[in-house]
Amino acid sequence: MIEFRSVSYAFDDVSVLEDVSLTIEDGEFCLLAGANGSGKTTLLRHCNGLLTPDSGTVLVDGTPVSDDLIAARSRVGMVFQHPRDQFVSATVGADVAFGPENLGLERAEIDRRVDAALEAVNMAGREDDRIEALSGGEQSRVAIAGALAMDPTHLVLDEPFTGLDEPARRSVLERLAALSADGTGVLLATHDLRDVLGLADRVIAMRDGRVAVDGSPDDALGDLAGLEVRVPDR
Repeated sequence: MIEFRSVSYAFDDVSVLEDVSLTIEDGEFCLLAGANGSGKTTLLRHCNGLLTPDSGTVLVDGTPVSDDLIAARSRVGMVFQHPRDQFVSATVGADVAFGPENLGLERAEIDRRVDAALEAVNMAGREDDRIEALSGGEQSRVAIAGALAMDPTHLVLDEPFTGLDEPARRSVLERLAALSADGTGVLLATHDLRDVLGLADRVIAMRDGRVAVDGSPDDALGDLAGLEVRVPDR
């Protein structure tokens, strides 16, 4: 479970988040919607300590993130908007292994996690492939595998479909649907709900650093007008 308790954050004295309180339950597929600049990315970066609130508290599985960064980053897998921003190795296998290696795990456990994570994103057997040679969709799947190798309870993704063509989008969507069905919680930030709404249990929409909408997909759709969020045609 991820909890935001009255979280506020400012950048260069400009308020980005204002008194945000949310609870993201285990196993929940949650969409975090809103226009660019609404606070989505900033909120996500508090989930595992990439940012620290000016006030309020963020907790993962009941423990404040600031009290145990390693635990938070193990339990919350982060996938950035541009996968290249998070790659640290030249090959698929080395990159997916990086997180578990930094946890100090035994080699056998690292190998098990890498194999399982690549299998989950349909990239099994491609450990030696060079990341620079992969398509955009394949790079996105490797980024997801890197997060999954940390054995997280939640997968947090920031605009994961940016720059992907239609086959790549479908591939990533299929992987997310399968992971959700297996019990992984998903928190996905997007300004375009058209492809992902059918997967969601809940839609949260932000405006000017505050939560403007929070409800089931059916209930939320009617309240998104004026928030610069693309919704499916009715």
